[in-house]
Amino acid sequence: MGTIFSLSNLFVLPFWFLMIVLPHWRWTRRVMQRPWMLAVPAFVYTILALLQLGTLAPVVLSPSLPSVIKLFSVPGLATAGWVHFLAFDLAVGRWIYLTSREQGMSAWIIGPMLFLTLMLGPVGLLSYLLLRLFLVVRVRRSTLAAILWKTNRKMRKGVKNDVSVE
Repeated sequence: MGTIFSLSNLFVLPFWFLMIVLPHWRWTRRVMQRPWMLAVPAFVYTILALLQLGTLAPVVLSPSLPSVIKLFSVPGLATAGWVHFLAFDLAVGRWIYLTSREQGMSAWIIGPMLFLTLMLGPVGLLSYLLLRLFLVVRVRRSTLAAILWKTNRKMRKGVKNDVSVE
């Protein structure tokens, strides 16, 4: 199980390296646009889970903290759990990378969020979601301000025109 654990880590690291260190490289975008790299850790997890299905199924069907703790004490299931984390963190990181590139966000801001996603999964995801929320609110406010400014200018021009016509 130690070998599978180590190889799984080594498999995902190049993708994280590309997204964090070389986000503007054309090959990074090409590689990350294809979801097939997610299939490898998903496949490894599936095999590990199927091999331990007798132990895994009861815990998944009726989870409790003690049963999950016991589950992770089994090397094959701890490895499966780790591969599960790697697969989903990579999927989330890929989504963050692709959507941030589409929206033209700075790689200097997204890089640390991707690193947080690699290290602490949900913390990186939350930081990215909060950034997106902040940007959406900011854009809506600036759009509203621009609309109000434009409307206000038109109204002032209209008033001036009405005054000059009289």
